[in-house]
Amino acid sequence: MSWEGKNVLITGISGFVGSYLAKYLVDQGAVVYGLIRRKADGTKPKNLSEMRVEVNLIEGDLIDISTLAFALDKAEPDVVFHLAAQSFVPRSFVHPLDTLRTNTIGTANLLEAIRLKDFDPVVVFAGSSEEYGLVISSEKQYEKVRERYGIIFPEPERIPELPINEKNPLRPMSPYAISKVQCDYLMRNYYHCYGIKTIVSRGFNHEGAGRGIMFVTSQITCQVMKLKFEEADKIVIGNVNAFRDWSHVMDIVKGYCLLAERGRYGDVYNQGSMRTNSVLSYILLSLEQAGWMIDKIETMKGNKVIKCPTERDNSKMFGVRFEKTKIDKMLLEEEIEFTIEDRGIWVYTNKEKIPIEFDKDRFRPTEVPILLSDTNKIQNLGLKMEYRLEDIIRDQLNYFMKSENRI
Repeated sequence: MSWEGKNVLITGISGFVGSYLAKYLVDQGAVVYGLIRRKADGTKPKNLSEMRVEVNLIEGDLIDISTLAFALDKAEPDVVFHLAAQSFVPRSFVHPLDTLRTNTIGTANLLEAIRLKDFDPVVVFAGSSEEYGLVISSEKQYEKVRERYGIIFPEPERIPELPINEKNPLRPMSPYAISKVQCDYLMRNYYHCYGIKTIVSRGFNHEGAGRGIMFVTSQITCQVMKLKFEEADKIVIGNVNAFRDWSHVMDIVKGYCLLAERGRYGDVYNQGSMRTNSVLSYILLSLEQAGWMIDKIETMKGNKVIKCPTERDNSKMFGVRFEKTKIDKMLLEEEIEFTIEDRGIWVYTNKEKIPIEFDKDRFRPTEVPILLSDTNKIQNLGLKMEYRLEDIIRDQLNYFMKSENRI
């Protein structure tokens, strides 16, 4: 598909991904419209201002179907990218009804508006890897979660359930994840029932400069830069054992556009990097990229010591060869685990000893332990991932070099 002259409507255009997508499409010659909530001061959203991208903004609200009908009339879209959502998982535990209303009812309203107005766009929906939720990575982990939850539904047909392909069972572990599962099914149902050209992208974690400060990668890189500028003397974090499949936002943006062009209507596609790294590695690699050389780490209780924790390893795990750190491999092979009882970790560097302090309030009520994507399906459409984990970290660190971004 040539984007030249194509009308595109992006819901959630003022968000992190929406602004990158808007700029990319404008650069490709598309006419971009964006649905935004009205701002009291009338100013342009920060992300779009920083991108210096000119788009046609339409005030509206997913909860108000009449404003969606107006937006469709104005944009007359060839493609709709539906990104708008309450996307912060911890907030969904505190405000589950708000999350479900915004995400599920909002998505239903958008689809109904398209149906009732008799428009015929391709609709690419931003699903989430959180839909997979509780993924079983080993027999030992299976027994632990059985002990904790009593039941796992559906029961695993294979252990490990990694890497995660589109046929993996959905076990959402948060109100946010549940809302995305609902939207996922809504999208496919509206294709089967009404012929609306929907495509679901289940995106694994995607990061980059400008990622919201509430998200863990921004929390990490912002705190590292505060250490660099001597505005802080420690890093505070929650669960460092969690593993995520982190991609660069631009790889995901190009995947969205590829799906609009070549994706099969009514189908689902994973988007991710096909690697998995721990939160702890993200911290340590961020420190390295900021100029510290790491010799070893040690728990504050002193009973767990790992030398050269960021030493690179490219061996196969779960049948996939990907770059990880020594500490990643130890965590994945269940040689070590860090708990709240450890209180935190000391990082020994060439300059100083840096404390990583565990904060129990930053632990989720229910945790997704590991995400590792199988993206062969979208790769078969022609997608190639360009960015490494260190590229993402560098972009985020550079962003937080500006003092006004370090809030």
